[in-house]
Amino acid sequence: MMKRISLLFRAIATIFLSLIIYVVIGYQPVYADLSLPIVVDKGIYCIDVHPLQHQLIVRKHGQKIKTYSIAVGNPSTPTPVGEYKIVYKGKNWGPSFGPRWLGLNVPWGNYGIHGTNRPHSIGQHLSHGCIRMRNRDITELFDMIPLGSKVTIYGHVLGDPSHNPRDLAEGDVGGDVQLIQSRLKSAGYYNGKCDGKFRSNTTAALKKYQRDRHLAQNGVVSIKIYEELGLLE
Repeated sequence: MMKRISLLFRAIATIFLSLIIYVVIGYQPVYADLSLPIVVDKGIYCIDVHPLQHQLIVRKHGQKIKTYSIAVGNPSTPTPVGEYKIVYKGKNWGPSFGPRWLGLNVPWGNYGIHGTNRPHSIGQHLSHGCIRMRNRDITELFDMIPLGSKVTIYGHVLGDPSHNPRDLAEGDVGGDVQLIQSRLKSAGYYNGKCDGKFRSNTTAALKKYQRDRHLAQNGVVSIKIYEELGLLE
């Protein structure tokens, strides 16, 4: 009888201690790595970016209220496809960035929506991945859009469907790198973080994958690797 009471007391104490930890420290669930960033919550405003059309659309409560012409990344340094949110608002970073900057939570680099001292680039694929706007437009957008607003950048993570995806090697960054890391991880070759940064650990994992499939162990993601990983038919 005393033993049962003792066990019951220990169970109650464990539950009580767990509740204290939950309240004081906060509950922090563990999630598996996502293959692409996903933003669930929506505020009053959200932004849709259509790189092929060179358009940025602002929506309020889901209704389109503004459309701007933009410049986006060139094929070798593409604008990151996916769902992000605005996590930083800055002013006057320098002439190349215009008067305002809206920073995105892209995991593999500093990407954002900003102005430019090259207005002729608007309507073209000429940036290094960021979204360029005319200076008067970014100033208007900056004042309109609050921190935390969702930004959806449309397109295929491997690039324009009418062209082959780019070859990838150490030093490259992007959603395509993140996708390769995710596939290598699922296959048991990669143990790092799927952060879209092609570093030495990604190279090592890729070379092991190439070795096991009797492919050239050069650490380069070619069309053959995309096919082997089931990303191309």
